[in-house]
Amino acid sequence: MLWTTFLLIGVVFILGLGAYLIYVWAVKSGQYDDPEGPKYRMLEDDEE
Repeated sequence: MLWTTFLLIGVVFILGLGAYLIYVWAVKSGQYDDPEGPKYRMLEDDEE
């Protein structure tokens, strides 16, 4: 019974670390730089 507790703690730790690393990657790659931009860019007319 004790080994299942340690297993679950390990799984939660690995999943949390993975989520944190994905978040850090998203921030460093610029995913959150301009969240308002696409909303206004959609309304602009394309001039060719």
